Amino acid sequence: MDRIGQMQHTIERLTRPGRGILAADESYPTITKRLSDFGIESTEESRRFYRSLLATTPGIGETIGGVIFFEETLGQRTDDGLTIPAACESQDIVPGIKVDKGLVELSGSGGEKVTQGLDNLGDRLDGYLEQGALFTKWRNAYAVTDSLPSRQALDANAEVLARYAAIVQSRGMVPIVEPEVLMDGDHDIERCAVVTEAAQAALFQALRRHNVLLEYTVLKPNMVLPGKSHPRPSPEVCAEATLRVLRRTVPAAVPSINFLSGGQTSEEATANLNAINQAEGAKPWVLGFSFSRALQNPVQAAWAGDAQNKAAAQQAFLHRARLNSLARDGRYAASMEKDNA
Repeated sequence: MDRIGQMQHTIERLTRPGRGILAADESYPTITKRLSDFGIESTEESRRFYRSLLATTPGIGETIGGVIFFEETLGQRTDDGLTIPAACESQDIVPGIKVDKGLVELSGSGGEKVTQGLDNLGDRLDGYLEQGALFTKWRNAYAVTDSLPSRQALDANAEVLARYAAIVQSRGMVPIVEPEVLMDGDHDIERCAVVTEAAQAALFQALRRHNVLLEYTVLKPNMVLPGKSHPRPSPEVCAEATLRVLRRTVPAAVPSINFLSGGQTSEEATANLNAINQAEGAKPWVLGFSFSRALQNPVQAAWAGDAQNKAAAQQAFLHRARLNSLARDGRYAASMEKDNA
């Protein structure tokens, strides 16, 4: 299969009806913090067991079409001896890989951040392909104040994200581009909308400059929400603001928009995704999910680091994934939260 054919096949698998993407790509410091919140020690074995638990959940391929992993996970194996990517493939789940190397200070910006990781990216991608990864993810993060992010930060991050996407597509892999406007802060929903629109507009301008094929690109944006210090808006308010920005910035050629949860509770993220899909008006993209904590928190709580809780943890994962699958189709109801069957 040629490069274009491989990307087309991957997109088709990622966007099949009812399925979304799990983000299980936490770096060592992040996974350590996430697990410690539930009293679980982060060791190589606990991380292997946990991510294997996710990949081997019976029936999870019906609602999860792709999983973004951290590079450590690509070489790890399940209890049955399969590599974790191979275990995903056995359930028709596409293995993916986070390829950025985190945030560093953007020189001359007064403290804003830019994402690093372009050095030797092509060589790393060749290795990830051999380990079974077919798509990738790169995250930018934008802090919000009355004056930030600056034009410098918006343009620098967009340029790096576009360069990443072009390199990924040269290998026949599908890039997920993630321009995350952070919920940290006291900005209102209108300010979030302004910044989100600016970040996405800069990104798509850069993608065009670098000849990135939008038909084989997935956008992973934040939903438009106020900062954490504000009361949470209704799902309908979130949906209206989010769709207004997307319609202004995202070309119809983009096949899928998979939202990040970005600090929302599991229930809030699912309700907002459902409202976005229920809203009236043109929506030329698949509007799905690529949640991390909103999918994983209930799983980690059920597991608690005890292998005897594996079945309960997998049931919690399957339940949460099914709710988000319904929300992707606009068929979720809050009453379903109580049903763990």
